[in-house]
Amino acid sequence: MPVTIKSEREIEIMREAGRILAIVHEELARYIKSGISTFEINKKTDELIRSYNCIPSFLNYNGFPASVCVSINDQVVHGIPNKKVYLQDGDIVSLDAGVIYKGYQSDAARTWAVGEISKEAKKLIEVTEQSFFEGMKYAKAGNHLHEISAAIQDYVESNGFSVVRDLVGHGIGASLHEEPQIPNFRQKRRGLKLEAGMTLAIEPMVNAGRYDVYWEDDDWTVVTEDGSLSAHYENTVLITDGEPEILSLRK
Repeated sequence: MPVTIKSEREIEIMREAGRILAIVHEELARYIKSGISTFEINKKTDELIRSYNCIPSFLNYNGFPASVCVSINDQVVHGIPNKKVYLQDGDIVSLDAGVIYKGYQSDAARTWAVGEISKEAKKLIEVTEQSFFEGMKYAKAGNHLHEISAAIQDYVESNGFSVVRDLVGHGIGASLHEEPQIPNFRQKRRGLKLEAGMTLAIEPMVNAGRYDVYWEDDDWTVVTEDGSLSAHYENTVLITDGEPEILSLRK
């Protein structure tokens, strides 16, 4: 399936989808605290998304049973909300959510501290977020996809962490997952040449230890093989002839 170049109308709709998703994440950040269950976080996310006349992208997507992925500590991504799982002081929690607005998607993730966290955990969250912005320096028409991937990996590894290899970012638009795949690590080939109008979900997933991961028995939750902490940061991005526009981040 070829990479789609979005029209001005499609970009406007995705811009609004991204704006709404940014607000949802801002609201969720205020909701995170010790003692709250991941089930309650999902309920709040679903209510917020629907309050903006959007549909949760993740609910029932390939069978996923919730409107947000809630991944704690060594869980990398796709944690399933649960009434019996509660956030505790010292945890880090990654929230990955998407919205569908007028038939178009936006996808974004953030990792938050729950109360007081360790210095390593704080650094992990900061490096993961900054690695995204290091990649953004190359997210311009005329550059190649591998330049984004390499910049993310180089920044993460220079800070003593590792980039997950088994999961990657993706194109996004009318579908949640479109071409191209977007690794967060260096590729042997230059890959796709970026063009204005491409919309990409770029999402570094960074482990404090090794990059190896495995899937738990629910076939969704991905965890670090060595039990180390993991963080996730993602935005929906529009490629332009100049600087990229981050659609899921409020200016």
